[in-house]
Amino acid sequence: MQLPLSLRPATPNDESFLIRLRKLTMTGHLIRAGEPADDETHLQRVRFRYGDASILMYGADDIGLVKAARSGSEWFIFQLQILPEYQGRGLGGHVLRLMLADAERAGSSVSLTVLKDNPARRLYLGLGFRHVGETDIEYRLTWHP
Repeated sequence: MQLPLSLRPATPNDESFLIRLRKLTMTGHLIRAGEPADDETHLQRVRFRYGDASILMYGADDIGLVKAARSGSEWFIFQLQILPEYQGRGLGGHVLRLMLADAERAGSSVSLTVLKDNPARRLYLGLGFRHVGETDIEYRLTWHP
């Protein structure tokens, strides 16, 4: 079944949506990890690598963010966030499978980090990502074609 998903480049007009999205999807995880979850920290993270940010759309609705960079044979996913009311529908997995198919065609690996208590880790492992390192608060995962 074809999902009505699309990506568009983020613009400065998207910043308020992205801050709201980040607060909704990350605040609880950050607090449990003992990391800052104040407004300024959220804003800094939203603005980090803004040129690599794409808005995930479901039909005409903005529902999430994909922030990823492609550099030679290694790609890195900085953020994948979906509004809570759209989570649990397989949309994140669908987006990731499309990205991994692109990476496979390019012969590139894909890496990301995930906070240790974030349930998205199960999704990544289910798609073939492997644990390659960790810090006190997050795991580094890599997928190879």
